[in-house]
Amino acid sequence: MKKHPREDYTYDSLIQEREYGLYWYSWLWNILRPVLIFVCSVLLLIGLVSFGWGKISAVFIDPVDRNDKNPVIFSVASGDSLTRVSNNLQNQNLIRNRSVFKYFADFMGFGQKIQAGEYTLSRSMTINEIADQLTSGDGKPIVRNITIIPGWTVENIADYLLKEGAIDNRDAFLAKARSGSEFAAYYYIADVLASPGASQRKYALEGYLSPDTYEVFTDATVDDLIKKLLSQTEAVFKEPLHARAEEIGMTMDQVITLASLIEKEAKTADFARVSSVFHNRLRQNMSLGSDVTIKYISGTTRMALNREDLNLQSPYNTYLVRGLPPGPICSPSPGAIMAALYPDEQFLAESYLYFCSKDPDTGELHFSKTLAEHEYAVSIYAPLWEAYDRRTNAQ
Repeated sequence: MKKHPREDYTYDSLIQEREYGLYWYSWLWNILRPVLIFVCSVLLLIGLVSFGWGKISAVFIDPVDRNDKNPVIFSVASGDSLTRVSNNLQNQNLIRNRSVFKYFADFMGFGQKIQAGEYTLSRSMTINEIADQLTSGDGKPIVRNITIIPGWTVENIADYLLKEGAIDNRDAFLAKARSGSEFAAYYYIADVLASPGASQRKYALEGYLSPDTYEVFTDATVDDLIKKLLSQTEAVFKEPLHARAEEIGMTMDQVITLASLIEKEAKTADFARVSSVFHNRLRQNMSLGSDVTIKYISGTTRMALNREDLNLQSPYNTYLVRGLPPGPICSPSPGAIMAALYPDEQFLAESYLYFCSKDPDTGELHFSKTLAEHEYAVSIYAPLWEAYDRRTNAQ
């Protein structure tokens, strides 16, 4: 008969087995206990952080009202700082806290990217959604850039502004530019209107709508636009230029008129030399003989003028009328104005009196001192002008 396996165990053996089992559980508990404490602590911390973040978010970050999707028009003006934008957002109850929005936009790199415009926002939007929309530039702009090119006439400017949608009535713009009376508060326009030849001018404001790039409001009126351009003329023609004009015996209007001829006749590199030719002819009481003045009044684009062009009866025909034309024929650049005030000294001293186009495509000019030299140059280059007119279908 077999014995039960346990019958051979002694009392001491049972005690040892029990102690061994307790040791095993104690060892396992000693390992698990700190792990469980850590896990519980982490869970508790997460809960506290989540609870705290929820409270903070509810007060400072969450949308003002998740259910309010009604559109709110929000405008950012050109030059508005991030602080101003943040203040305006809170003032319109689109964000909960302006400081939080400002710091968030700064941290995310949005601060320098916010664009001027008119935006449709809602109080259900998060600060991230608002910042993203303000930097995407998809709002209705409240400002636009316009660029007036040196050498443009008043009519060119009107055409451009109409095309850009800055004005909706070309004739109204031209009427104001022709009269100029509404802008007599500008001293130089007052001088123009008071000048003896004012009635002979095609446009009183010709030459005074300064070329530059401007930022203007999209709802700017015709008067607003004209005043903006006139103000830049005053900024360009500063006191030292007035002093120089007086030194050489010219008025501001005469300088701008001469500069407009220079602008049309030459490329920048030849401005000062062309100025010297005109100054020399004025000193000798010669007619200026400038093709561009005839083109201004007749509208022709041909390089080779014919006898009918040269005999056109107009105060702007500087072949028939001596001295400067009644007024500017375009808006001159600052460079052309400086050339009118500071002609090339060498060309002045050597009495250059003539120039003509050498290459219609590049604008390169040929200069001569005598009529015989000039006529010879014309005989050489005139066929190039005629070929250019045929190639370009000039009228």
